Amino acid sequence: MPSVYSLLTNSVHSATIFHMILSDIDIKKALKEGRIIVDPLFPKAIQPASVDLHLGPDFLVFNTKKHACIDPKEPIDGMMDKVTIDDDHQFIIHPGQFALGMTYEVTGVAADMVGRLEGKSSLGRIGLIIHATAGYLDPGNRLKMTLELHNVSDLPIKLYYKMPIAQMSFTPLSSPSENPYTNKRVGSKYYGNMKPKASQYWKNFQVNNDWIKFN
Repeated sequence: MPSVYSLLTNSVHSATIFHMILSDIDIKKALKEGRIIVDPLFPKAIQPASVDLHLGPDFLVFNTKKHACIDPKEPIDGMMDKVTIDDDHQFIIHPGQFALGMTYEVTGVAADMVGRLEGKSSLGRIGLIIHATAGYLDPGNRLKMTLELHNVSDLPIKLYYKMPIAQMSFTPLSSPSENPYTNKRVGSKYYGNMKPKASQYWKNFQVNNDWIKFN
């Protein structure tokens, strides 16, 4: 019997739109077909309806001693310091601190698929938030997922290189995206990132800025 995933992907013109998360069976099938990419795929990473992702070595943290305010209209790359960890050096995130990290794996989806990054329950129970808003993997994108790390607990939290840090679920689109994230017309700011990248929001004031004069 064909899976629900197969029925949906073979019936993209159906009038009924399903919001469906792939099961482990269909994740394995999509990985084999190349419509989902998780590289490398850690042992036992595939969960009942998601794939576990692990913590990469690179971080960006705001230098609060040199800067007192973030202006989203101005580039902020120079406001953040780089931090790198390895098997012998951990990252300590303090109460109230914010940091950008990245997954160890490269994750990608085809033009007819999206991914959703979610936290791990056990880490949430100690006060670690792994993303503020950037939990969405757009159709056609392929990158190391950015982690918007925030410690909301009362104690510092030690983060280890390659520890399970998040999970990714996958949902087929009703039809392939007309303008996937690879399309230059989309104005993609973070396509293919392999290192943490500071917010590029300031570019919204420079290009594709019709919103400024819109009434």
